[in-house]
Amino acid sequence: MEREHFSRQYDAELNIIREKLLEMGGKVEVMLVNAMKALVERDTPLAEQTIAFDHEINTLEMEIDDKCLEVLARRQPAGRDLRFITLAFKIVTDLERIGDQCAAIAKRARELNTEPPLKPYIDLPRMAHYAIGMVKEALDSFVRGDDELAVKVCKDDEFVDQLNEQIQRELLTFMIEDPSTISRAIKVNHVSKCIERIADHATNVAEMVIFMVKGKDIRHTIA
Repeated sequence: MEREHFSRQYDAELNIIREKLLEMGGKVEVMLVNAMKALVERDTPLAEQTIAFDHEINTLEMEIDDKCLEVLARRQPAGRDLRFITLAFKIVTDLERIGDQCAAIAKRARELNTEPPLKPYIDLPRMAHYAIGMVKEALDSFVRGDDELAVKVCKDDEFVDQLNEQIQRELLTFMIEDPSTISRAIKVNHVSKCIERIADHATNVAEMVIFMVKGKDIRHTIA
């Protein structure tokens, strides 16, 4: 009976970590949606709110780290549970960095909103849409232990990279043809790079899920 009680408590503690990771993931998804909305709709107050929201991500990072340390110290997990806790430490770092990238997008939106639009935003929202999906699917794969979904996330990163390269080529053309666009083009390029980095962080999470499920490190091996 005592062993059963211990097992229930232990499972509950692991579930708290999973739930907090999902909460953190949900918040960074909202941050990215709002940062892009602030840019596309030229909504500076929303950009300011998104920048300020980053502190909630930082708070969750510390809460999850503390809970993982507590479980490590009290439960001394082994095998797959140890991989889960160890990777939770890494995943929370990637999520915190996604939050940083979202805040950076909002800062560029705040600046761009004071200047005439360079061009209609079409590919940037597409990139952001894919990046949001990658973050969500990476976290879903982590919670469900779904390595096939994690592999899909890794492969989806290629599409985001292609869009980023396309946007950079277009922006270079703008700058060559009209030097007065250089400042705005650099800021838009920064937004594109931020979204590309968000997709990279989602890929990091997915690669760690594959390691958690299969015990196999596939970083730098997926084509």
